[in-house]
Amino acid sequence: MSTPPTSSEVRAPYTTDKNALDQWLLHKEWPRKDLSAPPAGSSLKAVQGDAGLPVLGHSLEMLRLGIDYAMQRYRTYGPVSWVRAFGTRVVSATGPDATQVVLANKDKAYSQQGWEYFIGPFFHRGLMLLDFEEHLYHRRLMQLAFTADRLSGYMGQVGAVVRSQLDLWAARDRFLVYPALKQLTLDVATKVFMASSIGGDSDRLTRAFVDTVRAGTALVRLPVGRWGAGLRGRKVLEDYFRRSLPAKRASDSDDLFAALCHAKTDDGEMFTDDDVVNHMIFLMMAAHDTSTIATSAVTYYLGKHPDWQARVREESLALGDEPLTVDAASSLPALDLVLKESMRLVAPVPWMVRKTVKDTELLGHHLPAGVFVTTLAWVNHLLPEYWSDPYQFDPERFAEGRREDKSHRFAYMPFGGGVHKCIGMHFGTYEVKTLVHELVRRFEWSVDEDYEVRWDPTALPVPKDGLPITLRRRQPRG
Repeated sequence: MSTPPTSSEVRAPYTTDKNALDQWLLHKEWPRKDLSAPPAGSSLKAVQGDAGLPVLGHSLEMLRLGIDYAMQRYRTYGPVSWVRAFGTRVVSATGPDATQVVLANKDKAYSQQGWEYFIGPFFHRGLMLLDFEEHLYHRRLMQLAFTADRLSGYMGQVGAVVRSQLDLWAARDRFLVYPALKQLTLDVATKVFMASSIGGDSDRLTRAFVDTVRAGTALVRLPVGRWGAGLRGRKVLEDYFRRSLPAKRASDSDDLFAALCHAKTDDGEMFTDDDVVNHMIFLMMAAHDTSTIATSAVTYYLGKHPDWQARVREESLALGDEPLTVDAASSLPALDLVLKESMRLVAPVPWMVRKTVKDTELLGHHLPAGVFVTTLAWVNHLLPEYWSDPYQFDPERFAEGRREDKSHRFAYMPFGGGVHKCIGMHFGTYEVKTLVHELVRRFEWSVDEDYEVRWDPTALPVPKDGLPITLRRRQPRG
């Protein structure tokens, strides 16, 4: 196998020069091997792929190259292929057609058990890890915490936290916006989800969330290194929520934690204490990690495209000084276009994983039971078959008259798809819009002309350098 390129040779996919990466990947010698022979007499094809290096498989390439690696595998093998990585064999269901088969899951062959292998020890029995009827039961109960009335109440709290925290930001050159946004979204989550401030626990809990998210792609699955940090992070989070649980059970506050404690079906069924703790750990992670990524991407692209930043700002200033409401958040068309385009270019959850629980068929290929299957939203978002000039920032592609996102049901899926589509997608959208709305009202910012962000693909995409921007306070008009 040829030697991978050095970091200086590999560019992020959003640069104009990808030759070094493409040439390396296109000319790699990948010996093709079958995943499994189809049943005798079947017209199905075997899945093609390769195991890569002994023991490590393709783990290092995935961690190092992320979306570039996934894109080139798609170009080489097509929408269905297998690879060995992270100690197991994984089938990639890439492209909207393959994604639709897996996420629509009409024959109930694809189970959420796939997540168990990667994040089960850290997000045990979170909503995303539950299956079929059990998932439906938990989702229906949890939906009581995301009604329209509750969303309106949450938005008032989001606005108050964002306003108070942004007033403390100090304008300067090389302001690292990603860690600042991550702290801000954690403050929002603790206020909205728990009606409290984490105070002195902030750094410890932030570290715990980071460790649990990153642990799933550990190469060594022992209580050391990244895996061990994830196990310790899970314990920190579990202890924190269990200590808070009795008070929440007894309270009548309107935060999400209390809503989960008091959610009740018509038959009187409620979440157990374990259910509440598991769901809170998962929801807190999902709420502040994905919102941070989406807001960081918007901030980056508005810094690169000052014309769009000005357009978004004009809309926000026109709303006046009142906090953003759910209705007002829906009346910011430029921000809506920018947010959608930013989440296309940087998918907050770039991949999802399932596990086959019985033999099934995927686009004419035989998949045996017990195989991990990933869908790759980020790749779907960048395929030229569905998007014009896909690596370019072009929010107008989502405008009426173009609507490139309608080219296929699963061409654009920043919140997942199927019955497991993100339960908090509306809250997350409103939160990000509030963050950007308040940012453009207070600040102007830019990035260096030749700066290209590098997204770390280890778990969820985060900027490797913290995303430095030049941040300036706006001068009031008149």
